[in-house]
Amino acid sequence: MGICLDTSPSAYRHWRLELDAPVATLVMVVTPEAGLRDDYELKLNSYDLSVDIELYDAVQRLRFEHPEIKAVVVTGGPDPATSKVFSAGANIQMLAGSTHGHKVNFCKFTNETRNGIEDATANSGQTWIAAVNGTAAGGGYELALACDEILLVDDRSSAVSLPEVPLLAVLPGTGGLTRVVDKRHVRRDLADVFATRSEGVKGHQALEWGLVDDVAPRSAFAELVRRRATERAAGSTRPDHARGVELTPLMRTVEGDVTRYQHVTVELDRASGSVTITVVGPAAAQPATAEELATTGAAAWILATARELDDAFLRLRFDEPELGTWVLRTTGTADATAAAETVLGEDDWLAREVRLYWARTLKRLDVSARTLVALVEPGSCFAGTLAELALGADRTLMLDGTWEDADDPPPPATLRLTVANDGWFPMSNGLSRLATRCWGHDDRLATARDLIGKDLPAAAALEAGLVTFAFDDIDWSDEVRVLLEERASFSPDALTGLEANVRFVGPETMETKIFARLSAWQNWIFQRPNAVGPEGALRRFGSGARPSFDRARV
Repeated sequence: MGICLDTSPSAYRHWRLELDAPVATLVMVVTPEAGLRDDYELKLNSYDLSVDIELYDAVQRLRFEHPEIKAVVVTGGPDPATSKVFSAGANIQMLAGSTHGHKVNFCKFTNETRNGIEDATANSGQTWIAAVNGTAAGGGYELALACDEILLVDDRSSAVSLPEVPLLAVLPGTGGLTRVVDKRHVRRDLADVFATRSEGVKGHQALEWGLVDDVAPRSAFAELVRRRATERAAGSTRPDHARGVELTPLMRTVEGDVTRYQHVTVELDRASGSVTITVVGPAAAQPATAEELATTGAAAWILATARELDDAFLRLRFDEPELGTWVLRTTGTADATAAAETVLGEDDWLAREVRLYWARTLKRLDVSARTLVALVEPGSCFAGTLAELALGADRTLMLDGTWEDADDPPPPATLRLTVANDGWFPMSNGLSRLATRCWGHDDRLATARDLIGKDLPAAAALEAGLVTFAFDDIDWSDEVRVLLEERASFSPDALTGLEANVRFVGPETMETKIFARLSAWQNWIFQRPNAVGPEGALRRFGSGARPSFDRARV
């Protein structure tokens, strides 16, 4: 049985969501015995994947279901005055007992959720504020770092810390080091001190170093949090009286190696080590205005498909790590697909949220550590938003012409760019996939922009650099088979490194640092004996025995 990603506020076991518009409070109240496995307890508000799945759900629902919420306060519970803990971070026993792959995927998903919090603040007018009402250690402080403001109770005991290096021989796994220096601009020598001081930094020193934004004694802390949340909510552009969109449960059926959603089908081919992900374009008329989008809600193709792909990508990551190649296909018409996305160009809060959701889902695909192959065939609808799948693939193959031996040959395969491909869905490097594809060649980018709105046959798409190869129907099946067989013959580790190195050209951003530099190093460190060996820090943590380190640096 795979990881269960389905949840809702009524089913939360680790969070309590309190709504008092325009402010929501998300209280972390982790149930110790309700972890993903039963071989550890989530004490002191430590967390595992089950906690983060609920957090991700809350982030999504606050954005879509509650337009009236303009500021979100995340804090610890149930009684920090007694426990004096905001969050102890990722559960160490969980990490010590997890497979290497689970640890890496856990960190990646947690990173993506933190990025979603930052995205809400930056682009949705929904500011997140951390009310650190007790000690925040490791991943607990990393959660606070994802918020736009960090308020710390000054009670002589509560501290913020990133103790992973001195205590566990690993790195903070969810962007802590990067956010401390790149986001909060903590001076590098102080950041070095902070990341090697297991007890952390308290009160006014944390404020002086830039680790928090304000402090207050416990008697005045609630008023500080209330005032800052009210001030930030007052500056939001989110509407006061708009109707939210309920994120209803996804319709998903599993029959053997085939998972079917309403608009997405996932087929596993264990023999070839590949997965075919097929997106079906809209068949019925779709919302043309923001008002119609709000009325249609989660049933609208443009929102439903993003949710289904998001769910599929996550399930494949956690449950099918040996299927290393994802084959991306589409079926439908370019006209209907392009028409369905036009509503996202409107100046409306919901249109903006759906557009931002697609951007996050496509980023999820980019960093999924799988070979991505797009197949543009007759009957495909790689247009606009769905053309992002082709532009973001490691290899994009396009059939030149049509199926000549068919009794009634369909029209030749085409690919269509729209305005959506020119900046609606930036990658982690801050560039569109089209600009990333044309990096260093402004003339090619200008030429590609001139092609927006045109149905491009294989020769034109190949000339514009939008596809990798174009083959006729005689060679098509053999070329696809050879590509998949070749990919399956390579080292998965080498492919992960190759793909991560070439996908994110151009500027380095906080996100690319987190997903490329941090993920690569953490991937390596999680396999080193100093961390996970029998005498390593993760294994010996809490035992009273000190770890034994191999002192050679490599």
